[in-house]
Amino acid sequence: MGGTQLSKAQIYSKAHATLENYWGRNTPVNLKRLAKRMGITLEYLPLNQKLSGMSFIESDKAYIGVNSLHSSNRQRFTIAHEIGHHVLHKDLLRSGTHVDTTVLRRDHLSAQGTDALEVQANAFASELLVPKALLESKVSSDADMQDEELLERLAAELKVSTMALHYRLTRG
Repeated sequence: MGGTQLSKAQIYSKAHATLENYWGRNTPVNLKRLAKRMGITLEYLPLNQKLSGMSFIESDKAYIGVNSLHSSNRQRFTIAHEIGHHVLHKDLLRSGTHVDTTVLRRDHLSAQGTDALEVQANAFASELLVPKALLESKVSSDADMQDEELLERLAAELKVSTMALHYRLTRG
């Protein structure tokens, strides 16, 4: 899908603007409603287990396909990630379908951090689902990041996995 240089601050700003324009400050974000307000059609399909989701624009209509066989938390991250592609990479989506073979891109490119578009969509999804300001208000700076009860409670409240929450807390 090509390369677009965006800083983390720019990505987070676009996630905040998306929330402000289409959702508000309530958490957890109802991604189905958010997508609908953005004019994006969501489709849940039983896809190959390795396929998390896809995005495309056809005749000026935006679509996201989500693997219906994945867990609800994984589906939520996939939707947020694909919304990120629609916000950050809309022009690139017009030229073809973008397919994500794993939510967090656990392939060799993601391990190297070289697929800029996927890194950007992941950062967008993380900020959309778990805004930094919300984290700062709920977790003190001296909180024990190994406190499983704290992580589980907050993850359940935000409807994300504890792994995603831990990653967000430790890597910003």
